[in-house]
Amino acid sequence: MTSQDKLDKQTLTEHLADLRSCLLISLAAVAAGFAGAYSVIRPISDWFFRPLVRVLPEGKTLIFTSYQEGFFFI
Repeated sequence: MTSQDKLDKQTLTEHLADLRSCLLISLAAVAAGFAGAYSVIRPISDWFFRPLVRVLPEGKTLIFTSYQEGFFFI
């Protein structure tokens, strides 16, 4: 019996249980990816903005008036 035959013979509740498990695994993977990315955002942003900060006048800092402006500074 192939896996396709097995899927064709599942009841609706078995399909829903399979869907639930796939969704939970996907949600866990997205959460783990977000946590991993969030843990390294500061070093990445420091590396990314380092050339711009070097050419700023002494005592000046970067100021963004909205969150997304940091991505469109070029």
